[in-house]
Amino acid sequence: MALKVAIVGLPNVGKSTLFNALTKTAAAQAANYPFCTIEPNTGDVAVPEPRLAVLAAIAGSKEIIPSRITFVDIAGLVRGASKGEGLGNQFLANIRDCDAVAFVSRCFVDDDITHVENRIDPISDLEIIETELMLADLESLEKRVVNVEKKAKGGDKEAQTTLRLINMALTPLRAGKPARVVKVDKEDEKAWHMLQLLTSLPALYVSNVDENSADKGNDLSDMVATRAAQDNAKAVVISAKIDSELAVLDEAEQAEFLESLGLVEPGLNRLIREAYALLGLQSYFTVGPKETRAWTIPIGATAPQAAGVIHTDFEKGFIRAETIAFDDFVALKGEAGAREAGKMKAEGKAYIVRDGDVMNFLFN
Repeated sequence: MALKVAIVGLPNVGKSTLFNALTKTAAAQAANYPFCTIEPNTGDVAVPEPRLAVLAAIAGSKEIIPSRITFVDIAGLVRGASKGEGLGNQFLANIRDCDAVAFVSRCFVDDDITHVENRIDPISDLEIIETELMLADLESLEKRVVNVEKKAKGGDKEAQTTLRLINMALTPLRAGKPARVVKVDKEDEKAWHMLQLLTSLPALYVSNVDENSADKGNDLSDMVATRAAQDNAKAVVISAKIDSELAVLDEAEQAEFLESLGLVEPGLNRLIREAYALLGLQSYFTVGPKETRAWTIPIGATAPQAAGVIHTDFEKGFIRAETIAFDDFVALKGEAGAREAGKMKAEGKAYIVRDGDVMNFLFN
């Protein structure tokens, strides 16, 4: 599954520093002036998954292949972006191609780094960005609605569905609320997605704090967490500066640096996992001497759908799946032990895959 998360925020909140740390590259130029990111930078990152190493050690796998998510570093948006201010329109279009949005807020004070609004107020930052996205959605829908109404009146069933969904979206948008507050029936999900609304994308609030606040956050990040709870969104605290420094260290140096800061893991690990969960995803594993691999599937996926992630032919010709729960695979030291203990199950087309299942597929 190709999954993309947009990193969005005002200029100088730490988006590009965060992106550099995520991808362990310097592809995005982090500089102390607005609009230093002229083209959206993209980078694939591995989803942190400690279970992979455990499985690979048991099976003697030569290679470990984790699940991955693509992060897109969007240039800093400013007030008026929906009207083209600050190169805004072209960057709003880049967000439409993503599956979720990570809103980065500046939750640190540093007189050497300018703020485009000349103040440190993460809630106001969030509101500016959200307002610009809502205005862009409003403009997009109001341009389309007249033409869709004509087709709907002519009896076009698809247009009638689209018109109904447009009106469902316009109601909260005109009231100053994002389209993600709308509850869409399952049968309408595809048509809803086709509207390409910026504010319908799942949202993660990221508080970028100073080094001293990396473990528990600070008063500013607490404000963001409260706002996230009100918006039914997820929130995570990171220090982009610390994580960018960690990114260039080897594993032993990272462990030592984290210990000196009183941290258990990089903040980026939490961010990546939260983004993965935000999209309603989970992993199952295939294990063998060649490789141990994590495969990304939606929560609730059936065994044939999980097989189709490997290859469409696996789904089309699905016969059955052999599954072992992760804990059983580890406790019984692999597939042979699990089979002997009766912990390998043969499952059919109706089986709902569980996070951490170790699976083999039989197909025509």
